Amino acid sequence: MSDANEREMLIVTGMSGAGRSTVANALEDLGWYVVDNLPPQMLRPLVDLGAHTGEAIPKIAAVIDVRGGRLFADAQQTIAELRESSDARLVFLDATDSALVRRFEQVRRPHPLQGDGTLLDGILAERSRMAGLREQSDLVIDTTDFNIHQLANRVAELFREESAPSLKLTVMSFGFKYGLPPDADMVADMRFLPNPYWVPELAPQTGLDEPVRDYVLSQPDAPEFIEHFVAALTAVADGYRRENKRHATIAMGCTGGKHRSVAATEEVARRLRAIPGVSVTVRHRDLGRE
Repeated sequence: MSDANEREMLIVTGMSGAGRSTVANALEDLGWYVVDNLPPQMLRPLVDLGAHTGEAIPKIAAVIDVRGGRLFADAQQTIAELRESSDARLVFLDATDSALVRRFEQVRRPHPLQGDGTLLDGILAERSRMAGLREQSDLVIDTTDFNIHQLANRVAELFREESAPSLKLTVMSFGFKYGLPPDADMVADMRFLPNPYWVPELAPQTGLDEPVRDYVLSQPDAPEFIEHFVAALTAVADGYRRENKRHATIAMGCTGGKHRSVAATEEVARRLRAIPGVSVTVRHRDLGRE
């Protein structure tokens, strides 16, 4: 069982409209177990529960906010007591009043403390109520000038493990005669290469076998295509990470998904694994079909 001191605990709070949901989603993408809109009184049971799960839940994040109503009244004291006996960190999300007003107007929703007043009345009431927690926090993130992608990237910078990949790619082979993969972000058509199916000694084999692989990759234009495709994917991977896209599927197809696409997928995946911060999984969707 993991030592309780090795378990990470984050308490995320802050102003409504400052990006709590975005932060919660980003933490989930980073492998955190996230509980949203948790009453502060449940923080201690959550920590105790995590301590009895071994390594199953090594990173826990709890989002608390004024939606808790009366349950939120003792939040500052509850969190202070929790931090006396644990290494829980408090993260506070903030933004300027004008930015918060603009965000609420964009989604056409009232502020939870607005009542019969204006948006600004609700924001000022919440800011007064949250002042103690802001002062108590370990980290304040000002999201005034962030869009959702920039905020998620900031969370990744702060809380991603050094060894964790920033982008997970699945490189998939498939056969066009069985249909396009519905979850593909990019598709490459390998049918411009000669089909090993028409070579009698290669037909029973697959792109995982060396003779087929050598045949496919030695064809005119194959090396150049692979080189340029990987270069394009490297640029795409950089863009995905900037836009906080953490998972992507690259599909490479041929007629039956047995020869050309399999060999090309293996080679492209091998080269993509050299990109820092990228993990690559290979999947051959239609290999083995008749």
